[in-house]
Amino acid sequence: MLISPFVIAVTIFAFLLAGLVKGVIGMGLPTISIGLLSLVMQPVEAVALLVVPTLVTNLWQMAVGRNFVTLVYRLWPVMAGVCIGTWVAAFSGLGLLTKDSTGLATMALGIALMVYSAFGLAKIHFTVRRSAEPWLGPIIGVLTGGISAATGVFAIPAIPYLQAIGLDKEDLVQAQGVSFTVSTLALTVVLIGHGTLQISNTSVSFLAVAPALLGMAIGQWVRLRVRPEVFSLCFFLGVFLLGAHFALSHR
Repeated sequence: MLISPFVIAVTIFAFLLAGLVKGVIGMGLPTISIGLLSLVMQPVEAVALLVVPTLVTNLWQMAVGRNFVTLVYRLWPVMAGVCIGTWVAAFSGLGLLTKDSTGLATMALGIALMVYSAFGLAKIHFTVRRSAEPWLGPIIGVLTGGISAATGVFAIPAIPYLQAIGLDKEDLVQAQGVSFTVSTLALTVVLIGHGTLQISNTSVSFLAVAPALLGMAIGQWVRLRVRPEVFSLCFFLGVFLLGAHFALSHR
């Protein structure tokens, strides 16, 4: 991929905005960044750029909290499923990200963004019994990994599942950090295996860490002054419109 000054400018803006969103509502950095970057490059190239800032911000989110070990013990079947689903989909040829010659990955990204935002706008809440987690968790993980390999979106259906298992607010934020970190690492293996993660885009990915962290700091300041519910509504509406653009422009 040719790293032009324009691409660098778009990357900085995308991660600044994505970090701001994450600072306000605790999620959205991969979704916003891949959505905006895919306006100027292929989704697989966008995913390669978000590897480093996503890892840094989610490791930070994962490390903050008091129940890391307990959460990992509870969620390891989901995380194992994420890895399996990502690698099976990608290396069996089902992962659209690694072979987007027809625009299918872009259309799939659009659909995934629309579904993700629809869940947020509808405020659909599920409840999963603790006894169902051992068998449902791996299924959720495999589905999340498969969708991640196809679109670069890590959130569906993992985040609705995490919201459904009865975690308190602090544990939910930390669990999302665990989920996004594992998803990013699993997808990084795919990108390395397919030769997509190269020195040029890796250097820009490191460059994106600063605006992502700055955006998070601004977002935390905004969170004290703006109702998170209003901000979330604007976020999900924006994601839905962005997804509709991708889905409809590649019919």
